[in-house]
Amino acid sequence: MKRPLLWLLWGWMATVIVAAFHWAPLAEGFLGQSSRILFFHVPMAWVSFVAFMVAGVRSLAYLAGRRTERRDQAAAAAIEIGLLFALLATVTGAIWARIMWNSWWNWDPRQASIVVALLFYAAYLALRAAVADREARGRLCAAYATLGLVVAPFFYFVLPRLGFTLHPEAVINAQGKVEVEPRMLVVLLASSAGFTALFFWMHQLRTRLALREARLLEGSD
Repeated sequence: MKRPLLWLLWGWMATVIVAAFHWAPLAEGFLGQSSRILFFHVPMAWVSFVAFMVAGVRSLAYLAGRRTERRDQAAAAAIEIGLLFALLATVTGAIWARIMWNSWWNWDPRQASIVVALLFYAAYLALRAAVADREARGRLCAAYATLGLVVAPFFYFVLPRLGFTLHPEAVINAQGKVEVEPRMLVVLLASSAGFTALFFWMHQLRTRLALREARLLEGSD
């Protein structure tokens, strides 16, 4: 990412933080300031999904086209960052649950689904570490991450809706209507856009670093 765009991103994120705490109103029915957590919790969960989809697309390209080191490392980098954001979403969700439900964890369907997603993609990293041969590792990991193109949407959008949930209604309800105060919606969308851009910047850096590490290992052999 070019330096002007990077400065724009940091300015954007700083504005989102200020707006989340000083411009957006508190949501009705939430205890204290707890609704402000959602301006960060929801975008983090969204970005983890985006990251896992990027990994799946890169892996599919690896299997269907040229099996390059860049595609393999890009998929791995996306999953690493996706796991980071999924973990942050889990932590912020637990903090919110402690405030609202007086319990850090109660196995709500949405909580359970993100744990399953974390385990699924943590297994990808375990698989990657277990296979020494680079070509075999690339094929196996690419096949696994491609499977995530089906599995991740199920974890994020289907499994959480299979049972009763204590979570508040989504931004868009079952009737397709937006039920969020306009200023809150603006901040939520701005935060989601900022976190998405942050992911792609982090992904670019992590992929470049992984490729450099791979070249250094090849040179040392």
